[in-house]
Order: sequence, then structure tokens, then C-alpha cells
Amino acid sequence: MSAEELRLLIEQMRGGPLDFEADPAAIRETFDGMLATFPVEEGITFQDVSLGGVPTVQSTEPGADLGRTLLYFHGGAYVAGSPTGYRALWSRVASAAGVRGVAPAYRLAPEHPFPAAVDDAVAAYRALLEEGVEPGGLAVAGDSAGGGLAMALLLAARDQGLPLPSSLTLLSPWVDLTCTGASMETRAAADPSLTPAGLRQRAGDYLAGQDAGHPLASPLRADLRGLPPMLIHVGTAEVLLDDAIRLAARGAECDVRASLEIWPSLVHVFAAFSFALGEGREAISHCGSFIRSHFSK
Repeated sequence: MSAEELRLLIEQMRGGPLDFEADPAAIRETFDGMLATFPVEEGITFQDVSLGGVPTVQSTEPGADLGRTLLYFHGGAYVAGSPTGYRALWSRVASAAGVRGVAPAYRLAPEHPFPAAVDDAVAAYRALLEEGVEPGGLAVAGDSAGGGLAMALLLAARDQGLPLPSSLTLLSPWVDLTCTGASMETRAAADPSLTPAGLRQRAGDYLAGQDAGHPLASPLRADLRGLPPMLIHVGTAEVLLDDAIRLAARGAECDVRASLEIWPSLVHVFAAFSFALGEGREAISHCGSFIRSHFSK
């Protein structure tokens, strides 16, 4: 690890204006501005499409296997972010896997509380199946809140009798909206981007008075039986560390194959900073290899 790369990144994050304890409109403006500065890999083409009525951004590049697809859900604490804003991350993951990427613009809270995002995720997933994408050639991924949404999608798809994808990749997933993991407190001083108070406020926006323990809101509390193999990445410098650790343990309890990678000193969704961080590039390569290895031969 380049200690200097990480030091500079954390310094920039601590000095930046992003504050998830602000009101959602302010978060969106600041977050979108930050994401717009992230460089996109050359050679990747983006196109606006629709999946099941959900606006979606699609990525392709020369040589990609268009018969296989990565369905990706962006982060933003359920109140911010967009496929366009996150395209530098999810398109790199799709590129590393050698496939087409699709990222739906699921509806955001507080205007559209739970389960609107889950409904959009299921609609997009159904549309991919209906257009002929084979489950064995379909992978699902997401980061932060998008990781929780990816989990919720698979639980909903399983319970609705839909075929499940080949794998699930989660980057710093937020899977417990009760925000009760020990790292919410023990890692708060180390985390330069998220705070327990901010996450609790955003959970309140998303839930709008509904039960934080609902399995589609907090998949950590769900029965995970029957889900495909999972890869989970998390850093030790983030308040969501215990969400990832407990999710892997929950997978084991439910006989789900779960690979947990804990990256020392790394920050929330550090793969998003691959343009400035060697570990980010390494993480994306790991994700691509994992996704490819689980596609049907």
C-alpha cells in the first residue's frame, strides 16, 4: 500500500464539503459535484436505456462479452447518487469482468421511501431476464446503500420465484439500517466520510417510519438461504466495517458461500478511488476475477 496515496486521499476527504448529516438536497449537490471529478476509463461507451421502466445507464467497450451483464446499484445512503455520477466505478468493475454494465437510476428518498428502490431494482432485474439474459451470465453488485439494495433485490427475486444471478459483489455494504454494529462507534474517528448520526438520519429518510428491521431494508436480518456466492469488500477505517463482517457470518449461518476481504486502513468504498489509490485498482481487479469465475461456462 502507498501510505502517501492513502494519506492524501483521507486528507482530501476530511477537508471536503460532503456531509451526510446535511439535508438531502445539499448532499445531492455536493455529492454529484464530487463524483463528477472522478475520471472515466478511456474506451468505454455509455448509453441511456430503460429496464422495466427504470432509467438506466449502460456501459460497453470493445471486446466486452455482450451476452453477459453486470447489474450494479450505486451508493449514496438512499438519498443521493446516480448511475452517471458513479459510472467511473461501476463501468470499471464491468470492464474488469469483461462484460456489459447496467446501472439503474432507482428512486431516491425522501421523495420515494422504502420500498420504492427495491421495486425499481426488481423491475430492472425482471427486464434483463425478459430480454434474454441468462441467469448464469448475470452478476449483481453494489456499493454502500447500493450493496444493501443488491441484497434486497436477490431476496425479493428469490421469494418471487425468479432465477438468481451467478454472483453478488458488495463494496462496503450498508445492510443494517438499525445502525447497531459496534464499528458505528469504534471506527467513527477513523472514518473520513460517514458518521453514525448521518447514517441514522438517512435511514430515517428512507424508512419514513417503517420498520428498520424489515429484511428488505436490513438484509443482515434476513434468511439468506439459496443466495449465490458473495464477495464482500470493506476497509477497517469505516463505520460500516461490522455490517460487512456480520453479513459474511450471516451468510455462513445460512449456508451461503461468502468471501470477506477486510482491507487494513482503507476507507468506505475505496474502489471508487481507483484513479488515485493502488488498492482501489487491486480491488476492482479482484471483483472482476470473482465475477468472471462464477459465470456459467
